[in-house]
Amino acid sequence: MNDFEIAVIVFGCSFGSALVGMVIKLRDYHRDQDSKDVVKLVMGLIATIAALVLSLLIASASGSYNLQRSEMQSYAANVILLDWLLVSYGPEAEEARGRLREHTAAVHDRVWSPNGVQHMDPDRATRFIDQLQNLSPKTDAQRSMHSYVVQLGVSLVQTRLLMFEQLGAAISWPILVVLVGWICVLFLGFGLFTRFNVIVTVALVLGALSVSGAIFLILELSAPYSGLLRISDASLLHALAKIGR
Repeated sequence: MNDFEIAVIVFGCSFGSALVGMVIKLRDYHRDQDSKDVVKLVMGLIATIAALVLSLLIASASGSYNLQRSEMQSYAANVILLDWLLVSYGPEAEEARGRLREHTAAVHDRVWSPNGVQHMDPDRATRFIDQLQNLSPKTDAQRSMHSYVVQLGVSLVQTRLLMFEQLGAAISWPILVVLVGWICVLFLGFGLFTRFNVIVTVALVLGALSVSGAIFLILELSAPYSGLLRISDASLLHALAKIGR
């Protein structure tokens, strides 16, 4: 299921729970003031906990999204810098530049793949580092530049591996399932002491839409390279254009 379908299911569960609550026929002694006060207190407790967990999930997903975007921009900038260093190194580094272009293009194609993010072969990254290490500096300028070139290449590979490892780690599905359960209980309580009318129905629909929209936002932010809120590939395309010259 995609994020939109999950959000629709959350909306259906929330609004359906409210309808079930309105359909349930309570006996008169369940509708006295003491019973209503207790139910309201419990609903207030559940609402507070659910709101807290919901805000934490949104903050976590947003933090992960911003981190991934920052890492992608940093990766693209380091690609341009490494290519410039290889150009300054001399003709001996031309093969390494070609490998850098292939490496960067492969990262783009696998991250923004139509079939979703695809992990890369670690051996490919190792071969790239080996090629940088095998550069034989002949002048003082090349010797001073060689260690930095290797260090920057290792940093690129490390950033790329970290980006892939962080994918899908922003959301805890058990917590999300429990949260949806609390929300359903909350909407059930909304409907218990409410009679069916247009105003109440519209209010419940808006509430269910708000909750499902928040869940949709969490799911979208947790998948930064797919969906409606996907991270743009403009920075990496710009880097590819720069190093392709």
